[in-house]
Amino acid sequence: MDLALTEEQEMLKAAVRRFVDTEYPKDVLLEMSATGQTAPSAPWSKLTATGWLGIIIPAEYGGEGGSFTDAGVLFEELGRGPVPGPHFSSGVLGALAILEAGTEEQKRAILPDVAAGRRTIALAVTEADYQWDEADVQTVAVADGDGYRISGSKVFVFDAAATTDLICAVRTENRQHVGLALVPADAPGVSIRRLEGFAWNLSEVRLDGVQVARSAVLGGRFAGGWAALERAVAAAIPLLCAYQVGGSQQVYEMSVDYSRTRIQFGTPIGRFQRVQDHIINLVNELDAARWTTYEALWKLDTERAAADSIHLAKAVSSVAYYNACNHAHEVHAGVGSTTEYGLTLHTTASRTLYQFLGDPKYHRRRLADALDL
Repeated sequence: MDLALTEEQEMLKAAVRRFVDTEYPKDVLLEMSATGQTAPSAPWSKLTATGWLGIIIPAEYGGEGGSFTDAGVLFEELGRGPVPGPHFSSGVLGALAILEAGTEEQKRAILPDVAAGRRTIALAVTEADYQWDEADVQTVAVADGDGYRISGSKVFVFDAAATTDLICAVRTENRQHVGLALVPADAPGVSIRRLEGFAWNLSEVRLDGVQVARSAVLGGRFAGGWAALERAVAAAIPLLCAYQVGGSQQVYEMSVDYSRTRIQFGTPIGRFQRVQDHIINLVNELDAARWTTYEALWKLDTERAAADSIHLAKAVSSVAYYNACNHAHEVHAGVGSTTEYGLTLHTTASRTLYQFLGDPKYHRRRLADALDL
């Protein structure tokens, strides 16, 4: 197993880092956080122009046809920001859901626009119990003429306020199947409310008798939709983990830099044993997240059985990013809690991504299942 980056991947890494440093400096990220604007925005328009949103979309559907490791390099650098916007929700989760569940006609109609950023997609799955299990889907699609009428409520929907379309997990009225329906975010009956507080780009989505055509059902039928969604989520998880790795890397670098420049009792605080302990813990969290993530990406690229590595990567990376922020706050003390410093951007992101696509406890259970334990 060789997890070293190729020359082309190193070039991509450098290019994305320059882009993030130029287009998403701290002051821009703080302003976007304060206003709630993630997309469209001037930096977002430049991001869509790079073509990176289509990095894992096959070339035949307008994308770049890159590998999962290529995409991991991209999202690790975006995570250093942390860069907001529906790049993961649309270019990864939404694209993979359509690739797994959509008909050929749906793929050719939707994916080129997703790759170009003309159309953005968010996944609306979780409901009041906030679980990623099929049994928890209660939103219902009722047959109505030539289409369906969808009613229900989705909570903690990531990037819903910044997308043009929603892929909603819905249950048939006879409750036999859970499938996926593509719903325009501005359709009559759709209401999106941003969730304020210590949450990052989350919204509640209400669907009140929303009319959709039969052609809006991915794959043309509800049966098999949930299984397709699970395959899409499994392939997307290591890229979310890469984003968390990037966040952990940035938090580590911020902490090291601060420990070298903050003077207390006439000496840099990095000379104090307790501060060194926190930075060592940061390194350990970062390394654990990085290597479990890139092993999962390598398995996906080489078409090896990857379920165990995917669940391990999510459990480890979510905890790592969460804990890295905790250790960073210990190193920075009071200054780390000031909004203008920028560390709280990562703190908020780490709490939201800890739960997104399943929390560590959920993935440890799935890991045990994958290992037949």
